Amino acid sequence: MKKKNMLAFIIIAIIAFAGIFATISSTNSGDGTAVMSEEKASKQLARYLKSIDVTKKTARKANVELEETDLKEELPDISKYPLAVEGKADIVIEIFSSPEKAGEGSDSWLSTMAKEFNKQKNKIDGKTVAISVRSMASGLGADYIVSGKYRPDAFTPSNDLWGKIIEAEGADISVVRERMVGNVAGVLLTKSVVKDITENYGEVTMKTITQATADNKIAMGYTNPLSSSAGMNFLLSTLNAYDSADILSDTAIEGFQQFQVNVPFVAYTTLQMRESAKSGSLTGMVIEYQLYKNDSDLRSQYEFVPYGVRHDNPLYEIGKLSADKKEALELFVSYCESEESQKLATKYGFNGMEDYKSDLSEYDGSTILSAQKLWKENKDSGKSITAVFVADVSGSMSGEPLNQLKTSLINGSKYINSENSIGLVSYDSKVYLNLPIAKFDLNQRSLFTGAVQDLQEGGATASFDALAVALNMLLEEKEKNPDTKLMIFLLSDGETNSGLSLKNISGVLKAYKIPVYTIGYNADIDALETISAINEAASINADSDDVVYKLKNLFNAQM
Repeated sequence: MKKKNMLAFIIIAIIAFAGIFATISSTNSGDGTAVMSEEKASKQLARYLKSIDVTKKTARKANVELEETDLKEELPDISKYPLAVEGKADIVIEIFSSPEKAGEGSDSWLSTMAKEFNKQKNKIDGKTVAISVRSMASGLGADYIVSGKYRPDAFTPSNDLWGKIIEAEGADISVVRERMVGNVAGVLLTKSVVKDITENYGEVTMKTITQATADNKIAMGYTNPLSSSAGMNFLLSTLNAYDSADILSDTAIEGFQQFQVNVPFVAYTTLQMRESAKSGSLTGMVIEYQLYKNDSDLRSQYEFVPYGVRHDNPLYEIGKLSADKKEALELFVSYCESEESQKLATKYGFNGMEDYKSDLSEYDGSTILSAQKLWKENKDSGKSITAVFVADVSGSMSGEPLNQLKTSLINGSKYINSENSIGLVSYDSKVYLNLPIAKFDLNQRSLFTGAVQDLQEGGATASFDALAVALNMLLEEKEKNPDTKLMIFLLSDGETNSGLSLKNISGVLKAYKIPVYTIGYNADIDALETISAINEAASINADSDDVVYKLKNLFNAQM
């Protein structure tokens, strides 16, 4: 009996040891199941690189167009943004609306108003009247209006900053209503951060939030101020916190640079920022009160601290409308102002925080545009960015996808600051070093343009082999310039059928925390989103119509 018990004990011990060993092996295997140390990641990467054959190409210089692509050429056809509500009548008013009013569910207030209004079959002088609504991010809507490529009859962005920008850019715009429904922008802070700021800085204000961020007490995220209402408002509020008398002063710029040092990233979209918040990497983020009120998870984790100008959703007339259209628009606005309509808005989360009043000065459009330019020039706080573009040239990219990749890379590269450093890798079943990393001066731009133009499609698809090579290039550059920020841009259709797998490389990518921004061309978006999610980068579905515009926004936010 004793021998049987001893044998059973030995068997159990062996099984337990095997389980522990398997767990340790899994942790150290580099398959992404656990975060490994940089030392282990380095060994894993070196092992992978030994099996990857890299062919070096000689880049040729090509002519470079220094002027930015015309905004009209970048913007896709308006059909890319279909109508949320299509009105059919003798007189139809089309309104561009920010998405929180023209989406689904609690984000559909204006769309709902338009549908109900259209059911009434209103008439003016015997002519039927209807409303069309097109959901359009405020910055994108402003770009269409300023460029003249497409102009609606009316525009209701989230806040009045866009109206001022449009006016400063020379487009014909006039206020119909300063407010359609009430809303407020705010910083969401975890409860522990609120407690810490209160204890160490006295109270929670934009001034103490910016100081706490500069002191590395908050991991703050905000959206691109060149396209996002909350992001632009946040930029002005941050500059104001450092110099309320002049947001463009040297004092404001110096303070902003200190603030930016401890900002992990500027989100390409609000969704990207929210995903980062869910992962726990952010302890502060910007959002509108209406969305906060409608999200129980956000309300349980964060406290809302209002900032900047109110987001009261003004309504503008674009151009000079005919008398009939003016009357039709006024009829619809009056309907939206009715007690029943405003009750629905309140139900959907609007009209909250009515007591909040902005303490920002009134800024004209020229000042706001200057602040956006200031952000672009100073958002990296003097740190350079080093990026490697990884281009898929496999057989599945042949034809139009590869042509669009080339066009978008060349045109999009005009929005990359010259102080950053850029390299280019391409791949099919093999990996090609098309352009070593170098500062993106005129010479490197010329070589980059030539290298991109000379890309040719091949066979199978070794995406993760190419990512491993790009990662190694960045790490070598980091040794020369320890302060540089590293990132990868993967341009692909998402297919991988050769070489390393995502399971092989994800643990290495995670260990080095290098974001991989993916740009998909008629792509398997789920596969690309999975790659970008490793280190919380953006993934863009860029088809042949709007890829340059999307890349412009991405590069403006990140490079």
